[in-house]
Amino acid sequence: MLRKKTNRVSHRAGRTNILSEVGSKSVDRRAFLRGSGLAIGGLAAISATGGSVTQASAAAAVGGAVETIKSVCTHCSVGCTVIAEVANGVWTGQEPGWDSPFNLGAHCAKGAAVREHAHGERRLKYPMKKEGGEWKRISWEEAINEIGDGMMKIREESGPDSVYWLGSAKSNNEQAYLFRKFAAYWGTNNVDHQARICHSTTVAGVANTWGYGAMTNSYNDIHNSKAMFLIGGNPAEAHPVSLLHMLKAKEQNNAPFIVCDPRFTRTAAHADEYVRFRPGTDVALVWGILWHIFDNEWEDKEFIRTRVWGMDQIKTEVAKWTPEEVERVTGAPGSQLKRVARTLANNRPGTVIWCMGGTQHTNGNNNTRAYCVLQLALGNMGTAGGGTNIFRGHDNVQGATDLGVLANTLPGYYGLSDGSWAHWARVWEEDLDWLKGRFAVMEGAGKDGGDRMMINETGIPVSRWIDGVLEDAENIDQPDNTRAMVLWGHAPNSQTRQKEMKTAMEKLDMLVVVDPYPTVTAVLQDRQDGVYLLPACTQFETRGSVTASNRSLQWRDKVVDPLFESLPDHTIISMFAKKFGFHDKIFRNIAMDGDEPVVEDITREFNRGMWTIGYTGQSPERLKMHMANQHTFDRTTLRAVGGPADGDFYGLPWPSWGTAEMNHPGTANLYDMSIPVAEGGLAFRARFGVERDGDNLLAEGVSNPGAEIQDGYPEFTMQMLMDLGWDGDLTAEERASIDAVAGPKTNWKTDLSGGIQRVAIKHGCAPFGNAKARAVVWTFPDPVPVHREPLYTNRRDLVADYPTYEDKKFWRLPTMYKSIQDKDFSADYPIVLTSGRLVEYEGGGDETRSNPWLAELQQDMFVEVNTRDANNLGIRDGEQVWVEGPEGGKVKVMAMVTERVEAGVAFMPFHFGGHLEGVDLRDKYPEGADPYVLGESSNTAQTYGYDSVTQMQETKATLCKIWAA
Repeated sequence: MLRKKTNRVSHRAGRTNILSEVGSKSVDRRAFLRGSGLAIGGLAAISATGGSVTQASAAAAVGGAVETIKSVCTHCSVGCTVIAEVANGVWTGQEPGWDSPFNLGAHCAKGAAVREHAHGERRLKYPMKKEGGEWKRISWEEAINEIGDGMMKIREESGPDSVYWLGSAKSNNEQAYLFRKFAAYWGTNNVDHQARICHSTTVAGVANTWGYGAMTNSYNDIHNSKAMFLIGGNPAEAHPVSLLHMLKAKEQNNAPFIVCDPRFTRTAAHADEYVRFRPGTDVALVWGILWHIFDNEWEDKEFIRTRVWGMDQIKTEVAKWTPEEVERVTGAPGSQLKRVARTLANNRPGTVIWCMGGTQHTNGNNNTRAYCVLQLALGNMGTAGGGTNIFRGHDNVQGATDLGVLANTLPGYYGLSDGSWAHWARVWEEDLDWLKGRFAVMEGAGKDGGDRMMINETGIPVSRWIDGVLEDAENIDQPDNTRAMVLWGHAPNSQTRQKEMKTAMEKLDMLVVVDPYPTVTAVLQDRQDGVYLLPACTQFETRGSVTASNRSLQWRDKVVDPLFESLPDHTIISMFAKKFGFHDKIFRNIAMDGDEPVVEDITREFNRGMWTIGYTGQSPERLKMHMANQHTFDRTTLRAVGGPADGDFYGLPWPSWGTAEMNHPGTANLYDMSIPVAEGGLAFRARFGVERDGDNLLAEGVSNPGAEIQDGYPEFTMQMLMDLGWDGDLTAEERASIDAVAGPKTNWKTDLSGGIQRVAIKHGCAPFGNAKARAVVWTFPDPVPVHREPLYTNRRDLVADYPTYEDKKFWRLPTMYKSIQDKDFSADYPIVLTSGRLVEYEGGGDETRSNPWLAELQQDMFVEVNTRDANNLGIRDGEQVWVEGPEGGKVKVMAMVTERVEAGVAFMPFHFGGHLEGVDLRDKYPEGADPYVLGESSNTAQTYGYDSVTQMQETKATLCKIWAA
């Protein structure tokens, strides 16, 4: 175990001699850091291999030629470049990427420590299985055969949907794409990843407002902001390097920085205006700000007239939110919100930024749409310095989402319709009937007594996988319960209802972990057998592309060969594909380099299919060229000034239209009408038809410069090209490809040649049309965003006015709302419980708590309690306390008595695991693979609650009680 520092010096056995040797020589500071880095990273890794890799001597490594290799940090979504220094195959040193336009030579604590992630001695070193309650080392061949045989038995007995493939935001784009393709070939849509529980409500809310569900601008573009409005985010800890860009706007533009958060965070400490409000009342808060904007006629009327539909309905709802009512619901004073509204109105363009504080709610989709409506009202969309800058969590959660590791879509957000499957079958050159035959059919279980075709049904989301196991089979819209669970790069402690998860894990026939670390999955359950741990290598031991939060793709080169007996994710997928008998099919257009699929071929395959979001122009060659020439890109606009990438935006942020040969520069700021489409401009997407109740849904009299249609227009099809007389611009090859799909009915999303996109852009038009954003989403439970009280609320006086939803069944499962809210838990559980991130750790914390440099910084799981509450409860700072949720889960943690949270609110970080209700589970880990720091998972005390559209989990507004341990 680590010990707290006593003299600001870290001591650890086995390092002193090497550091002393380096220190005794006459070396400069840089050489000393290199030497100490070698001692810690290189030799620690060697000592942990057990002889399974060739040992490289420190002297040889220092004396040999040092190679520098560019990679990308594997933690948050900023996309910081890491310069690895490698000698004789050993990663000996690390520098931040000074040429990177994203991190500009900076690292946060986690980024500065990533070398230990690759060389970490606490990693899972070889395949293991649990047998008779003990961990046993096995070979890869044994593991694949045993797991594969078990899965095929389950498939035969219960159908393919009884095996759940849970993917990862830590995979690169190529691995994520291959994972979703693999699930399709297995025959299930029970596939998902972390985006479900972090930003699924963002994707749904934002995409249904203006077309794409992603960050509209970039971290760098914040340099242009005249105001910054941050709600439900703490980038100082969750995305520390992003704060560089925000502070630049603050200092350079004197941009006022407004932070809205229930907790006074490290980010709030930088704010010009801090707005504290009650957890779970985001919609009420935003409508309270808009009330002042509309009341004073500060809205951008011309922008609304030409580019927005439905704002009148928004005004009707906002009119209800007087300053008095807003203060009653949120706690935020009306006078303060008027000041915020005036600040936003007087400082345009301003940007709106949010993170998981806004998304992880039962009405999270309402929150994200309210944020969007605020920007539409102010006219801050489609402009530099404006937009909605949505900070994603993991390094490739944006990419894994784009590549379709989701229960409701194929890659590129194509959905699960027959047309979507036909499109991807063409890309894969697969027999569509064979593909359909891989999926189950529930005879007579569909609408109107027809068959339920599971190929078209959304799967069970990861937030609800435990209910796929525990719910009665007759209540689930699939043939049988989930019987095997594959957690491929996922921390289970990042999910709520931990006690029920333990029960679900124990009920499964089989539990499989594929990860560089054993994760909490290895210890949460009390199984005696049927658990497999497969060591995947880290992203520093492979290559491929990764998508940052701003939609830019960056190419990682491999830093070192896979350590121990770990394998790359795509290699493991290949092994399973062989076992299941469809290897030749799934890899028909992807070459093999020995046992490893060629990564660049996977990139080229998704380039051929992802026309919807413009993942088609980012060829491996272009991405590698960008990485090699980072210094040529402007640090604010991200556009290259001269050099081989001249005119491109860094990382070709999607959409990069057409084929790579078309050389589209990418789109730095979505929906920007000030520049031509060919140069990165766009309109709002015509995704929702051309009219609604007789109202025009297309833009009114505005278009991009150079567009030959100077008005709104629908999305492009071959028929539209023919009607405009532009089809003559197609090449013979393009026309033949279009005819092979659907002739005149082929559209910009299904044309595999890219010809429709190329011709539309040649005439100055956006392939996806030019429409109005919709402020009202008529397909959602709440077309106009409304406030609804959390399921577990202590404000019983508000439940009648702002009730939750009726219980309903969706995403295959019955889902409770009103039946929970109707019960009053507030007398026994009076304190609101919320959760969030720490700067030292990330996600479920398995990687970062296994890193000694980070583990030393934060060794205790804790709960923040307001001074008044602590004194009333008899709690002292630093003492152990129990925190219990209304569903009975409780955690034993250290109390931090602080004014960060207001009276009646408690906060816990969610990065800890390895303790369960006061019991230390360290002895259940495989020997030598336990993280340095263990602690209770906050999610043991967190409760039931899921978004009404996406099944996002509620982690920000439940109840608890606290008492001294």
